[in-house]
Amino acid sequence: MRAASLGEVGAMARQYIEKGLLVPDHVITRLMLSELETRRGQHWLLDGFPRTLVQAEALDKICALDLVITLNIPFETLKDRLSRRWIHPPSGRVYNLDFNPPHVHGIDDITGEPLIQQEDDKPEAVAARLRQYKDVAKPVIELYKSRGVLHQFSGTETNKIWPYVYTLFSNKITPVQSKEAQ
Repeated sequence: MRAASLGEVGAMARQYIEKGLLVPDHVITRLMLSELETRRGQHWLLDGFPRTLVQAEALDKICALDLVITLNIPFETLKDRLSRRWIHPPSGRVYNLDFNPPHVHGIDDITGEPLIQQEDDKPEAVAARLRQYKDVAKPVIELYKSRGVLHQFSGTETNKIWPYVYTLFSNKITPVQSKEAQ
């Protein structure tokens, strides 16, 4: 039996995502660790990984995290925001009916082509995904809290949470100079 290529693993991940399901540990962990291995010695930011203890333990084998952030946002706020997302598949443009709506409902601003709502952005799928995420993420949050690297922020509005996150980043992370500036 041969091992699946990263392209095949990515295709497997896409099947779960299109059904509104969380990608299983073995699939997402393989994708993420392979990518991070190519970025040794670089700064990077992860969003939504690790989300389980299995993923956190696998990540521990290749690096030590020095800063972890969790955003405590009410379930209903997340569900409402995520279920108001529409996309233009050919370009990947994302619209949100509340804070970045298209000029004409259901139509891409640039091409005039129809927008779609992905299955995993429909309210029922969003609610199921959020419930599942909460259950599996709690032990990961506790792990990073026990290591003293977790910082938690609560709220419902990005413009009110972001200044606190930005201040944390500014105090914890040394600015990276671009190669052009050197």
